Amino acid sequence: MHKVLHVGPDTCSIVSKLMKEKDVEAWGVEPYDIEDADMACKHLVRKGIVRVADIKFPLPYRPKSFSLTIISDAVDYLSPKYLNKTLLDLARLSADNLVIFTGYPDKSRAKLQHLSSFGRPAKLRSASWWARFFVQTSFEENEAAMTKFVEAASKGSYKPKCQVFHLNSYQ
Repeated sequence: MHKVLHVGPDTCSIVSKLMKEKDVEAWGVEPYDIEDADMACKHLVRKGIVRVADIKFPLPYRPKSFSLTIISDAVDYLSPKYLNKTLLDLARLSADNLVIFTGYPDKSRAKLQHLSSFGRPAKLRSASWWARFFVQTSFEENEAAMTKFVEAASKGSYKPKCQVFHLNSYQ
């Protein structure tokens, strides 16, 4: 059984899809207000499968609670001060891998609804910026996971419109 944590906007829909996969137990953290969310999302929140939480602060999960932690469209809004703390906390939760989807290649802009949540637009960082950040914070890229992702993406003709980083969790 793989326990997966998704952190980012649209967590409810992603967790719902992951829950349909065989041998996957899915959980989520929605960093934005869900006032306008549909009933299915509110049901996941009521059941405790999805939490609404400010990711700038430690999340209430035990270390290595999940085999995989996926962060999508959530770290681009964090200042370096909070980015350091947040990624370290998310790495703490993951037993095996940490996958980060972050903006830049197509330079798409933040969704307007998320601008007001953080009060600032997304900070789009280059691949070289992230590489330096990972070295400074002792994160190591997971080459095996990246290779599998690239192979699977090419088979499915998937071309990400963002940067995707596969990192080893702290052991």
